[in-house]
Amino acid sequence: MIRDDIKSATITAMKAGEKDRTAALRQISAKIKDRDIEERTSAKAIPDDELVVSVLQKMAKQRRESIEMYDAGGRAELAAVERAELTVIEEFLPQMLSEAETVAAIEAIKAETGASSMKDMGTVMGELKARHGAVLDGKLASTLVKAALS
Repeated sequence: MIRDDIKSATITAMKAGEKDRTAALRQISAKIKDRDIEERTSAKAIPDDELVVSVLQKMAKQRRESIEMYDAGGRAELAAVERAELTVIEEFLPQMLSEAETVAAIEAIKAETGASSMKDMGTVMGELKARHGAVLDGKLASTLVKAALS
């Protein structure tokens, strides 16, 4: 399980004296615990790895946005910190679908559902997320679905 990998990586980083890596791993663990607390009141249970992956994806997205803003604002030192955290986060994310794999999945769903116009975008995106949610780059998928249906 990804959660166990994160715990063991935290222990290894602490023993090695890697302060930045340890801090990033502890931040990941804290976000996962926050999400666990939120899920206690939820009616449906989410499998553990899916929960962890969704937390990691959200954290990675936040880091990418911060990097863009820091680079645009000329704050290279802050962007470097965010890049280091993003590297640690990405270690635990499953390999994302490539652009070619995403296009193939979109074409398969289009063929199955008979989607042909922009009206069908919600159907295609919903099915795409249901099948490949954990390994799907939503921004890329949205762009490719729009291109495929226009």
